Amino acid sequence: MPRTYAIGDIHGCLDKLERLVERCRSDDTDASARFVFLGDLIDRGPDSRGVVEYLMDFQRRHPDRAICLCGNHEDMALHAIDDPSQTAQWVVRNGGRQALASYGVSTPGELPPDHVAWIRALPTHHDDGLRFFVHAGIDPSRPLNFQDRHDLLWMREPFLSDPRDFGRFIVHGHTPLKDGKPDLRTNRVNVDTAAVLGGPLTAAVFEDGRREPVGFLQEI
Repeated sequence: MPRTYAIGDIHGCLDKLERLVERCRSDDTDASARFVFLGDLIDRGPDSRGVVEYLMDFQRRHPDRAICLCGNHEDMALHAIDDPSQTAQWVVRNGGRQALASYGVSTPGELPPDHVAWIRALPTHHDDGLRFFVHAGIDPSRPLNFQDRHDLLWMREPFLSDPRDFGRFIVHGHTPLKDGKPDLRTNRVNVDTAAVLGGPLTAAVFEDGRREPVGFLQEI
């Protein structure tokens, strides 16, 4: 049965990403799996450039099976590129300094145009009919087809505390789980296990026909 692997916040941790994708490929017995990367691909960790290059290449080789989502850190990078007054918010306060260093540049405007274009085109969510994949969460007061970009990239409460069924099982990251364990609820799962803070990078494993994950794979 085809599988989907949803991978949480990478934050420039290229080594963990490479190892986790290989674990997923070994787990994928019929080599038809889909991959959803849940945003916050960059910042704070050592190799944001390497992660972006890896994922761009992954999508080129598997265009129908690889979906990369935008996270709030990609959004902050774009704001800094488009408006220099937003540079400090990204670079100083949210780990953009490490991202720029991985590119060998000192300002957001020096980032490679093809990488910027790729980041700019990242979608905010992916709906496969059973699950709604998103970086941060949703606004529980709105239908899924009327969500706001800011909420999809930044939401925590009241989403995290809401036990209701949202019509899809929500698969997200954004809120780091410092105990290294995914947070599985009846209506959602958080797979941000704080990889950049020393925790594992986590993939939730899904099978077609079942909303909830059938398991998890991790790499330290």
